[in-house]
Amino acid sequence: MTAAPFGTFFLPGPTEVRPEVLQAMLQPMLPHRGAAFEELFARIQQGLRPVFRTTRPVYVSSSSATGLMEAAIRCARPGPILCLVNGAFSERFAHIAQSCGRDATVVGGEWSRPVALDVVEDALKAKSYAALTVVHSETSTGVLTDIAALTQLAHRYDCAVLVDSVTGLAGVPVETDAWELDFVLTGSQKALALPPGLGFGVASERFIADAKSAESRGLYFDLVEFEQYVHKNQTPNTPALSLLYATAVQGERIAKETIERRWERHTAMSEHTHSWVHELRQRVGAAFDVYAPLDACTSTVTAVTLPPGLSGDAIVKGVAQRGFVIGGGYGKLKGSTIRIGHMGDHTMEGLEAVLEATAEAIEELVG
Repeated sequence: MTAAPFGTFFLPGPTEVRPEVLQAMLQPMLPHRGAAFEELFARIQQGLRPVFRTTRPVYVSSSSATGLMEAAIRCARPGPILCLVNGAFSERFAHIAQSCGRDATVVGGEWSRPVALDVVEDALKAKSYAALTVVHSETSTGVLTDIAALTQLAHRYDCAVLVDSVTGLAGVPVETDAWELDFVLTGSQKALALPPGLGFGVASERFIADAKSAESRGLYFDLVEFEQYVHKNQTPNTPALSLLYATAVQGERIAKETIERRWERHTAMSEHTHSWVHELRQRVGAAFDVYAPLDACTSTVTAVTLPPGLSGDAIVKGVAQRGFVIGGGYGKLKGSTIRIGHMGDHTMEGLEAVLEATAEAIEELVG
């Protein structure tokens, strides 16, 4: 099977991975309790800490990001959890809290915007919470939450903030230290442009200190143990070594670009996609729109609302026939949206090609 050229895969995750990053995974096995592994892990830390904007160690979990979502819940100090829900993946975070046996209260429910800060504050005034969960960048909708303002508010009520930034980190600004985030996590397969299979997270010193009082931390996702091992440049359990080779190479590639320029590139791709949606409305004469509001949209994925009678699945199929991959709608938006992931190592040139292919597929469908 011949690989497609880079720049054709615009799913909202997993995202496309550069050949040289994939090639890095072909390196030989080595003991994960030896000096060579510790040198590799130190390289990974050098690449990831600037992306998280932190001086704290970055935990590396051989799991999807969902594993670290569960770790965040299990390791939060005892007490109720407030779950902010405004999309499919924030619903998932709430479900994880409930399935871990925590007393979880859900607020929000509207998918088209972030949960309003006054709604959050009303909940925090009404009851004492150990932590709250929030999805920074909702992959299902393209909606972005202001986690800096949210954290500032939550800390006034002694409430820790657990942030899922799976399609945020490395594509939109995340200032772990400056915003005093308690725990923030991401997955390898989104804006970091790595293969799936790794979760990355950073915890504040206070969060780890408080986690020691959590009685049901479990074993595999015990962040207290992660903290102990990471300072030795090791992981608590056998790591996915091949993926770590890829992470070291990609970290060095991101450092050359700089995280600031990476943010700027993602912003430019997002703005270009939004302009394309408005041009498409004029070109086809139908009611296409960006689902997320302009004051709260992520730079990594755009959900596009479709006019009645137009099938998202048919559009995705038509785009595939032209050699590109985009995403259909997700959750309750499955039939009414398509999603274009413009994240990772994509360029404006590649984005323009997939947008034109999408427009052609739509024109063919509407006749």
